[in-house]
Amino acid sequence: MTGRLDIAGLRAGYDRADVLDDVTLAVEPGRITCLLGANGSGKTTLIRAILGLTAPRAGRITFDGRDITGLATHRVIAAGIACIPEGRKVFPKFTVEENLRAGAYQETSAAVTRARMTEIYDIFPRLAERRTQLAGTMSGGEQAMVSIGRGLMRAPRLLLIDEPSLGLSPRLVNENFSIIRRINERGITVFLVEQNVRQTLAIAHFGYVLSKGRVVAAGPSSELAERPEVREAYFG
Repeated sequence: MTGRLDIAGLRAGYDRADVLDDVTLAVEPGRITCLLGANGSGKTTLIRAILGLTAPRAGRITFDGRDITGLATHRVIAAGIACIPEGRKVFPKFTVEENLRAGAYQETSAAVTRARMTEIYDIFPRLAERRTQLAGTMSGGEQAMVSIGRGLMRAPRLLLIDEPSLGLSPRLVNENFSIIRRINERGITVFLVEQNVRQTLAIAHFGYVLSKGRVVAAGPSSELAERPEVREAYFG
């Protein structure tokens, strides 16, 4: 099984200010690993560094043993990492099907694209029912499905999901996290970046807590909620 991400001694930031300071963590293949942290903790900068959008100043990022530190974003994605961005960010004037096809833009085989589309519709029957609907007219929860489905169209080995609960009702948050668990059960490694402690730890296998740019706690999700570092990171 593949999809292992290793980050060692990562330092990154903007202008002269460092946001991340010596961040080290590992995302194990076949598991859901979460990164928890309040606003301003450095989660977004870490995602940008993984995706090649912010160049690290020190440290190393490897994916399945390959050094991807500072690679251009399209090369990181081609290596097998897909990102579901915060806020979903669907193409509002595209239909559901057009959004999904956009996720497979580098795939040259029409048969492979059709097979992946069938798999996405199996995961999200609601999208199959609304394949011709404009994504911009859908509910927040449905747009979240479109965004996740579009990411899966690349058949990634690692799915990086940024704040999937953002802006959703509690019911839709529950639905989204259930979908993430099902995706992981299909063998896809998941790196889940979130603020929602309770929901995230309920589905994750292992977690890290980021505070002021540093990893302040790490451990199995079943133990992490009881750690004082978690309360400190969120509530000071």
